[in-house]
Amino acid sequence: MALERLKIPEHLVVRVDSDVMRETVVDLFVANGMPDHHARQAAEVLIWSDLRGIDSHGVSNMMTYYLQGLKSGSINQTPRWKIVREAPGTATIDSDAGLGLVVGPAAMQLAIEKAATVGIGSVVVNNGRHFGAAGYHAAMAIDHGMLGMAMTVGGLLVAPTFGSRAMVGLNPLAFAAPSRTEAPFIFDASMSSVAGNKIRLARRIGAPAAGGWIADSSGTPVMEDAPVPDEFLMLPLGATREIGSHKGYSLAVMVDILCGVLSGVGAGFTAGNNVSHHFLAYRIDAFTDLDEFKDNMDIYLRALRETPPAPGHTRVEYAGLGMGEALADRTQNGIPYHREVVEQFQTWAKEHETPNRL
Repeated sequence: MALERLKIPEHLVVRVDSDVMRETVVDLFVANGMPDHHARQAAEVLIWSDLRGIDSHGVSNMMTYYLQGLKSGSINQTPRWKIVREAPGTATIDSDAGLGLVVGPAAMQLAIEKAATVGIGSVVVNNGRHFGAAGYHAAMAIDHGMLGMAMTVGGLLVAPTFGSRAMVGLNPLAFAAPSRTEAPFIFDASMSSVAGNKIRLARRIGAPAAGGWIADSSGTPVMEDAPVPDEFLMLPLGATREIGSHKGYSLAVMVDILCGVLSGVGAGFTAGNNVSHHFLAYRIDAFTDLDEFKDNMDIYLRALRETPPAPGHTRVEYAGLGMGEALADRTQNGIPYHREVVEQFQTWAKEHETPNRL
């Protein structure tokens, strides 16, 4: 769910039906050379995010980047991805510079198929491009009675603890686990103090960066709320050494090793546009009874959300609970977009001579 400081002021909100926005996105992708089935898969990842309140990785922030990449040729509109190394439970894929919204789901599906056969599936991808919300890919495993994980290297914006230069990426990691009646557990977070796109959101609505989100250009952490400067560095999760930035920094390096180094790309700061990913699927009944697992997850998740809240708070949440609530609201009432976002899509429709559905 969006942080309070990043919520769009109500007078600037325009609610758009998810199907309308999905078709608008498909139109734009196809107009930029993507095959229809690829465009629909890419749009699905973006709308999945918007419906669940992951606005930082929905159409508001990502479409400009994707359209620019398709126009410039840095993103291959018609990738012919291929497996370049394989074992029964593993594979390495050359993405052929394809958009991660298209190749990522295919790679996760391969991990799921391998897990169905041998219990665990692990697929790394090189020569890729941005794959959207990591949670989408991890959550693909849920309907197959599996645990899912997804991670990616990207956004070379984070300074190491005590560092004065960006050397690691935002490097998000997602994990998804099924339940029976409770909302499934879906954790999706960057290893930086906050997702980089949240800085874009803050700039759009004029909100300050919270203390601990960023460092100034010299690497000194900014520990009080302040406007986002023109030049800044992202801090690792934890912000400073005293409150755990070495943990976020090391987790970001771990993601880089499991994605970039393991796939043959190398460290993210040397990779340029060559983005790498890692997808994992665990078949639960290879470890324990699936029904028993789901029952135990319900007990666990229910106990978490029924934990008595601390003073000043109304409830305890767990990762994925807010997504389910946002999905129910936005499916019924439409996805809330900033007025400027809707206007941008209207401009794109005119420029690309696609239907103006908004």
